[in-house]
Amino acid sequence: MMHWFEGPLAAFHTETTGVDVEEDRIVSAALVVQDTAGGRPRVTRWLVSPGIPVPVGATEIHGLTDDHLQRNGRWPAPVVEEMARALAEQCAKGRPLVVMNAPFDLTLLDRELKRHRASSLAAYLVNAPLCVLDPRVLDKHLDRCRKGSRTLTDLCELYGVVRDGTRDAAAEAAASLELVRAVGRRFSARLERLSPAELHSLQAVWHAAQARGPQAWFEEGGTPEAVDPAWPLRPELPAAA
Repeated sequence: MMHWFEGPLAAFHTETTGVDVEEDRIVSAALVVQDTAGGRPRVTRWLVSPGIPVPVGATEIHGLTDDHLQRNGRWPAPVVEEMARALAEQCAKGRPLVVMNAPFDLTLLDRELKRHRASSLAAYLVNAPLCVLDPRVLDKHLDRCRKGSRTLTDLCELYGVVRDGTRDAAAEAAASLELVRAVGRRFSARLERLSPAELHSLQAVWHAAQARGPQAWFEEGGTPEAVDPAWPLRPELPAAA
């Protein structure tokens, strides 16, 4: 029997203007679909002209400048709808969706849909609920005592996922997909009997537990910063009175 980590997977990744899911914008995204481990991936790419300036710090990370995006990017409204429909299509086919640090990418897409389509990600997934595999959450739970950073770069190095050095949304999505397969293989004794749907539910619990540690640290230091325990999508902030 083929285990889920050797079978069909899809991976989604965004590049953005910053790290604030409520205010920042998507500048590029990619969906990578693979029917079996080692199979040829199918890649869909999107390039977006976000309608706001791209900070220098963001450009230094992903290499996308204002000029390039204005010349080659598309207006956000139709693009974010294409992204949402593409994710819904994968969910409808029962293909697990790999998203590294899912609450960031999925929440950002949800807010872009609200901003440009007066809609939400949930509206596109009403008949096909999300089934997400987040390598960051999986690794933190399965190897919780390990010290050190758990960025995509760090985890790929740890799990032996070879990357080609490209820093774009498609390369990051492909790396996330291979990383989930590598995590599944390393911890197969603990994961192979769980379905992706079961893992989706468990990750919500694991992520909430993982958020408690940083939150306690912030509170002890008198920092007002809050760590959101929601996964894989953060709830919408209440409207200001």
